Amino acid sequence: MIHHKIIAAYGGVDICSYAFPVFETAESVMGDVINLNKRRKHAERKQAAAIADVNRTRFGRTKAERDLSKQKIMRDMRLLDQHRIDGEDAS
Repeated sequence: MIHHKIIAAYGGVDICSYAFPVFETAESVMGDVINLNKRRKHAERKQAAAIADVNRTRFGRTKAERDLSKQKIMRDMRLLDQHRIDGEDAS
């Protein structure tokens, strides 16, 4: 019905075939079907990974650095304990 109005408005010229080309296959008309929930979750994971990467560079230490720090603390505690005076004449 709309098609007839368009033809009449342009003096009997069928503009529908010019304005709206006919596609040969359905694949050329339709895009890929996507799951919006998966797309949203993927975007959230990507954003969380970017934030985690920034946090790793700002606050993170390697395992070797953590172990070295723990060893220094233990060595300092041993040295402090060696200088402790525990005895009757400690008063």
